Amino acid sequence: MHPPSYSDIGKPANDLLGKDYPVGSAKLEVNTTTPNGIKFTVNGNKDNKSGHIASDIKAKFTDKAKGLVFTETWTTNNVLGAQLELTDSIAPGLKLDLNASLLPEKGTKNAKAGLEYKQEHVFTRSSLDLFKGPTLYGDVVIGNEGFVLGADVAYDVSDAKVTKYGLAAGYIAPLFSVSVLSANKFNVFTASYHQKVTSEVEAGAKAVWNKAVPDSNVGIEVGTKVLLDKTTFFKAKVDNQGRLGLGYTNTLRPGIKMAVGGLFDTTRLNADVHKLGVQFTFEG
Repeated sequence: MHPPSYSDIGKPANDLLGKDYPVGSAKLEVNTTTPNGIKFTVNGNKDNKSGHIASDIKAKFTDKAKGLVFTETWTTNNVLGAQLELTDSIAPGLKLDLNASLLPEKGTKNAKAGLEYKQEHVFTRSSLDLFKGPTLYGDVVIGNEGFVLGADVAYDVSDAKVTKYGLAAGYIAPLFSVSVLSANKFNVFTASYHQKVTSEVEAGAKAVWNKAVPDSNVGIEVGTKVLLDKTTFFKAKVDNQGRLGLGYTNTLRPGIKMAVGGLFDTTRLNADVHKLGVQFTFEG
């Protein structure tokens, strides 16, 4: 089995602490699939504070036999996007990714070409942002018997300088994982831990320190996920600033899922600083 990508090192803890908390907005997601395999996705998001509504529509065509995925998107900001992915078509373990977007009103263009290669003990990626710089990005992760070690770098071709670099290390086991990352030119350090305590309970923690900020403290966050039954789970998290997050997700019936969440400042319970949210997901 290949190691995770560089961005997925520490992913179990990040997902535990970051996902399934739909706070500060009301979200709606609708997914449908046509008989010929085209998947349509419509997303809507209303900000509770400003009342602003943002949405997008996405069409994805997948040809598994050829390893081809083509995706088109259109947002309410009138941004048109297209992505082409080719997996294992050129060579086993090799993926080609072409991604572009256009804002016709302002003529703003973005385009990125990427390559991804993974084998049993290595996972490496590189991409070129054609209109920003252009900038060349690259990362690599090597792994063996659960241990992983990775690095990433970004190079601005026009200015001929390295704009970012980082290192990461970790250990991944079936029931737990730990990781340590250093990003933004060794200015931001992150350590995370995740464990499947039982088949129904998960626990995790993350610590972040930014040495570029004078007199900055270490931010610590801990959380848990509890499966109440086959269709329902509950999540909770708290950080060292006293912010408490709660999330509840339930599959109401096949194809319909509801999630509610809240973020509460326990140091100012009487203040109007708390955030609530809800999300509905429909699968057809």
